[in-house]
Amino acid sequence: MADRSAEIFGNRMAPKVRKKAAKSKQKYIRRFGDDAALPHPAKLTANDVLGPAFGVQNVRVCEGENEVPFDTEKGIIVGNIRMGFGHYRISMAMASAAHALGYTPYWMDLNSFPQTTCTKVIGAQNDLYSLGSRISQKSRLFNRLVWEPMNYEGFRKLSYNASDQKNAELIAPVFADVPKDIPVIGTHVWPAQAALHAGMKYVVNAIPDNWPMALHLAEGSLHTVQTHNAWQGYRILNGMRGKEVLKPMPADSLLYVGHYVDHELVANLEADTAARLDRFAHKKPMRFLLTVGGAGAQKEIFAAVIRFLLPAVKKGRAALYVNVGDYKNVWDQLVKEIPPLAALSQTHFDDWADTQAFAEQALTKDVTGIHAFWHQDIFQAVYATNLLMRSCDVLVTKPSELAFYPVPKLFIKRIGGHEQWGAVHAAEFGDGTLECRDVPHTLQMLHLFCRDRVLFPDMCENILKNKAAGLYDGAYKVVEAAMAMKKNGAK
Repeated sequence: MADRSAEIFGNRMAPKVRKKAAKSKQKYIRRFGDDAALPHPAKLTANDVLGPAFGVQNVRVCEGENEVPFDTEKGIIVGNIRMGFGHYRISMAMASAAHALGYTPYWMDLNSFPQTTCTKVIGAQNDLYSLGSRISQKSRLFNRLVWEPMNYEGFRKLSYNASDQKNAELIAPVFADVPKDIPVIGTHVWPAQAALHAGMKYVVNAIPDNWPMALHLAEGSLHTVQTHNAWQGYRILNGMRGKEVLKPMPADSLLYVGHYVDHELVANLEADTAARLDRFAHKKPMRFLLTVGGAGAQKEIFAAVIRFLLPAVKKGRAALYVNVGDYKNVWDQLVKEIPPLAALSQTHFDDWADTQAFAEQALTKDVTGIHAFWHQDIFQAVYATNLLMRSCDVLVTKPSELAFYPVPKLFIKRIGGHEQWGAVHAAEFGDGTLECRDVPHTLQMLHLFCRDRVLFPDMCENILKNKAAGLYDGAYKVVEAAMAMKKNGAK
């Protein structure tokens, strides 16, 4: 196994950086062991939610016979972890695009193999990240002094990547039994790094966000990005070792593709946009989709949004979809804080058939009132937003991965400094607002959506222009790039 922490794109790491990276790996070995010498049998199992949607099968590392063989001709692995909802959402876009292009998508969540060192290492880091995210929403001092700097500059440092590369050596064994010539799309850097350490031949590293950080580097893979700003930043490894001018990434290691968006949303974009404009023209209730992120944070902002819109909901001028993901406690707290909410709401709780039926009917029928969605299953929790997005008018979200989706967006305050650049990108392309960094500015923007006759239709027209320019075709291009690597025998 090559040591990918000593040198990154020709930039040598200092001895103290390499030593720190080695210590990081040893720390996890002491906590969780090193199971590289043990068998890691790979088995395909059904995915009950994404399977019917676009033919996804799960890759499991577990005992038992593998009754279904891997499709080594058209198979493509989407390697991911659950860290918030964003990386899962990118994975769904890749799987959807792969299915639309005639390939067989395999879902490989490295955080779902509980008996492995891999999952224990990822789980520990995920727990730490989630804790930091929650604390940052409760403590302004922690957010200003710790969380924002870590997410903005800490993860940007090249030395951070060196430690991740050493830790990825402990993650790699889960790929041991996977056919090495099946392309892998990593929608988080750790699956991409692990796949390379394990000897997978064709690896694409689908980078999120619009703020270049060394955290996302997996040398040996093809790095794809959603924005030209990210392409330039990654090409020169901008600011990843202070003011030092670094050796750049090779041109063939980096590819601009556009936004990672599900096939179902791209294919129906014109029809869904026309429906939005028709509802607006006929002054039907404006539909706001509020989606709570994976950390269950920002409840206070969502509560303010709901309070502001309640009068409009009662008068039939607005309608709300509220998806709390798999955080039912968030809904319970909202109901407790806003007494009228329960009486005005219809709950669609843990009933996937009901959620699907509502999302389908909302495409053609009128919607009034407030509709709340919660699902225990993580796939349902995340994908419900994708289903509801087609019939909503405005998506209310922090500027994370949803910043790149083709629907009018109102951006509330970010979690982590890196996310602000998603809002900047969306505002420049005209399909989202500026980041509203406090409640008063969020409510001001809500008022404009409800009352202004320019803002909303302008966003809709910009979405149509962006679609014509291919801005939302990123997921297709990533899949095509992965399969082209295999066709051409690239390593």
